[in-house]
Amino acid sequence: MSHRCSTLPGMAWTRALLAALAVCVLLLTGSAGCGTNGADEQQKQRNEASPSPVGEVVGETDEEGHRYREVDEEDAPDVGIEVQPAADDRWSVRLTLKDFRLSPAGAKPEAVAGRGIARLFVDGHPVARLRTTEYRLSARHVPQGTHHVTARLYADDGTVWAVDGEPVESTADITASGPSGASRSSPHSGPEPTGTANGALSPPDLVLRTEERASPDRGGKAS
Repeated sequence: MSHRCSTLPGMAWTRALLAALAVCVLLLTGSAGCGTNGADEQQKQRNEASPSPVGEVVGETDEEGHRYREVDEEDAPDVGIEVQPAADDRWSVRLTLKDFRLSPAGAKPEAVAGRGIARLFVDGHPVARLRTTEYRLSARHVPQGTHHVTARLYADDGTVWAVDGEPVESTADITASGPSGASRSSPHSGPEPTGTANGALSPPDLVLRTEERASPDRGGKAS
């Protein structure tokens, strides 16, 4: 009888030890779970703040060395351009954008799908960076003769949006004439298709003929 009673303190001590170990395991498991949840939340915030890369930057470049950023046709933006004479002896440029938003000044220099700026070129020479769809082009950029006015889309990191090796752009041909009032239009060079021609009266000493054209993607149709 005395022997059976002598084992009771040992059994109580064993149960207390097991209970303490169980509490420790629960505490450790809860701490690990909280730590994991916190790390997952931080990673989620980082992913939301840093958009995934868009398209593929390839070796082809524009005239100034800006590399092309290739995207699939279904993900690509599009641009159209219209140029008309203005009453103040300048030219009114208007862009039509599809699946594209112009970034405000101060935007982060990173590529985001459907965002960026449009750059305006006259005969291949850069004229302006556009963050709005309307622009007044000075007549000094279009002396007498035919000129090609091109709007091309860029990402905010400076890369050129492109599809199948062609930049996403649209070109309007305009002709400015001298006092004689004669107008003429030069043919397009290269394989770019010609769109609908739009004629309009010009300010004094200017006669206009515009023809829109674009890169030969999207099924070979001009923007």
